[in-house]
Amino acid sequence: MAPTDVPRPAAHPAPAPPAGPVPPTGARPVDPVGDVVTGEAVVLGLRAASFASRLLSAAIDAVAHLLVLGALLYVSQALLSSTDEAATAAVVLAETVLCLIGIPTAVETATRGRSLGKLVAGVRAVRDDGGPVRFRHAVVRALAGFFELWALAGSPAIVCALLTRRGKRVGDLLAGTYVVRERTAARHVPLPPMPPELAGWARSADIGRPPDGTVLAARQFLARAGSLHPSSRTALGTSLASALLTHVAPPPPAGADPERFITAVLVERRDRELTRLQRRARRTAELERSVVRR
Repeated sequence: MAPTDVPRPAAHPAPAPPAGPVPPTGARPVDPVGDVVTGEAVVLGLRAASFASRLLSAAIDAVAHLLVLGALLYVSQALLSSTDEAATAAVVLAETVLCLIGIPTAVETATRGRSLGKLVAGVRAVRDDGGPVRFRHAVVRALAGFFELWALAGSPAIVCALLTRRGKRVGDLLAGTYVVRERTAARHVPLPPMPPELAGWARSADIGRPPDGTVLAARQFLARAGSLHPSSRTALGTSLASALLTHVAPPPPAGADPERFITAVLVERRDRELTRLQRRARRTAELERSVVRR
């Protein structure tokens, strides 16, 4: 990649000679959407479950719920044969609510989004941010499922799952959840080493907090840079370097290679975060020791 120069961003108060990478005409930072990203721009390996997997999971859960409901109705009918019809109807209603709403809510809450059908299909319900579902998510999913899956024979759920990007049913839309594949191995690609020529600059530079999407795009670019066409690699590298440059002061030395500039910024951010976490762990250990001594 040929080194290029970029004028110092307007955000820096003092003027400086041209330095760092410059984006080509019309280029803009890549900000991917649709991924689950943590605060430090780490991609969670969560892929939405396929429609077939969800259908299999729902069918297994439906059979299991109906078997439990059938067993309860059989027992209650034998025990309440001498009671009036109103009491029998109330018991039947309670057992139906228990099997179709109560049990699914309890199971998903206790297992953090799993059920018998999901376990067999290798899927799990999670929040939109990738976190585990809690009681409120599970109860909303179960209440909505009572109507869309049972009362309406699943037709709203099928239509909604086919139309939404993550295959959500109505209950997922209301609860802020979706179903992911659990058996997909997440591939972690480590960052390249710190470029020696930029190590001194990176240690003293003020590196802010770029948008998570920009950092994610930069990490993905470094991971697959070797497989890109040279012209695409150059254009994408200079675009991402320009986006990161607005959050760095001072700019890198003149003529810095865009790809190596990106590497230096990401490696330095990672090392600083690791140092911060290690200091916090040491302070916590010291506080615990002082409390024990007292």
